[in-house]
Amino acid sequence: MPRVESFNVSGGDTAREGWSWRDWVLSCVYGSIMIFQMAFTFFNYNRLGLDRAANAGWLVLAVSGVFGWMPIYTLRKKGGVTEGRSYVHTTVLVDSGIYAVVRHPQFFAGILISLALVLMSQHWLNAVLLAPVVAGTYVDSLRADKDLIEKFGEDYEHYMQRVPGLNPLAGIFRMLRKGEQDHSGDELF
Repeated sequence: MPRVESFNVSGGDTAREGWSWRDWVLSCVYGSIMIFQMAFTFFNYNRLGLDRAANAGWLVLAVSGVFGWMPIYTLRKKGGVTEGRSYVHTTVLVDSGIYAVVRHPQFFAGILISLALVLMSQHWLNAVLLAPVVAGTYVDSLRADKDLIEKFGEDYEHYMQRVPGLNPLAGIFRMLRKGEQDHSGDELF
């Protein structure tokens, strides 16, 4: 089996070259919604006085940082990036590190940020705006998968079968199940 590495699905010059104006509009729309959510939360923080919900929002925001920043480290280290180039300019498919848990960690981080803002503001408008952010992010992740299949072919298709796109809980569960299967024939003594 060929060695599989990674490509930053939330950016990169190759993955986005074939985008139409409609693709860019979708990203701009849900990106603008997220910016609105941030400003709205600033002015409506903890509106209902639910401190536990607001604190949970801060926790979700911290977790989003892991999913947002780990790909940068992982792709710089394992993505075959030429010295002096951005981490988005990977040349090999990476399936280790954060990419062993979820295919699109930075897209997932965006969803977590939007969810965190809902918890922090506790306002119905932010809750309603979560839906288009999730939908737009999901559509972008599907487009990224299509682009990456074109770039990496069968290797990426196999990777898609092993690692979920936006569900890290399923990715962790699959990793744990695979680990149990790998050790099921091991002798204790």
